[in-house]
Amino acid sequence: MGLVGGWVEEAVMDAGIHLPLIDFGGEGFSYRRIAETVDAARECGFAAVSANDHLLFSAPWLDGLTALAAVVERSGGMKLVTTLALASLRGPVPLAKAFSALDILSGGRVIADVGPGSSKADYEAVGVPFEQRWQRFDEAARLLKALLQPGAAADSGTYYSAPPAGLSPAPRQRRGVPLWIGSWGSQAGLRRVACLGDGWLASAYNTTPEIFAAAMKLLGQELERQAKPAGDFPNALVTMWVWITDKRSDAERSYPRLSVRWSKGPGVASRPDLRRLGARVRGVAFPLRQCRLPASPLLAGR
Repeated sequence: MGLVGGWVEEAVMDAGIHLPLIDFGGEGFSYRRIAETVDAARECGFAAVSANDHLLFSAPWLDGLTALAAVVERSGGMKLVTTLALASLRGPVPLAKAFSALDILSGGRVIADVGPGSSKADYEAVGVPFEQRWQRFDEAARLLKALLQPGAAADSGTYYSAPPAGLSPAPRQRRGVPLWIGSWGSQAGLRRVACLGDGWLASAYNTTPEIFAAAMKLLGQELERQAKPAGDFPNALVTMWVWITDKRSDAERSYPRLSVRWSKGPGVASRPDLRRLGARVRGVAFPLRQCRLPASPLLAGR
């Protein structure tokens, strides 16, 4: 916050909403549930719709890219974001093909956030050694970045092959689909972000305001080493689970179900608690109490 010409200037951020991909307590899955979430986000002026990625989980989990594709038409001008996609397991070629198709169908609104994932079960499910996740991810990210940029050369590596002629059709975005790298903020992770990424996806589950500020400073140094401008390098902070509901009783009922899954617990908010967001989050067109918000996670990730 600062004072500019007698006016108070506040930093603002865009808010995104995570699709309800997880069956926490037997709610079940339906297109209607996902569609209502996207409709509410669009009506409230949110900037992005996002989806996470797991093959196996302690609760049933819908496939994220498929869910994003299902809501392309309803999502208006919102960005379609993965938070994040498992590049090491999905494979750079199939993942690039899916991202390109989604970008074309959405009119160029895709941001590809990727990471290796931290679940050993996901790796075991596809027969990939968990110990190879970082080597595989570095190679997958480099190849994926090339495949998402029209005309860029893509070279095969140790773990993944590159099609000699690239992929067709190309993404809708003229400069290709931006590739963001997920990192909890270690020096090695931020070096990877600066080297391979067009943006940084951080995890609120694994940081504090002080740690995040220190990581941003470190990222700036790594970007400088890569001769990339740090001032306009984008970042996003993916929160833990936030459950939005009209009724405090529903929030209190949902909290025990959610908190048992994560030691740090989710945030649970009723609509009045969220009104303060409207003053600080760019893209919220009017107070959130006026929005029709179904009970669903606001933004989730790791």
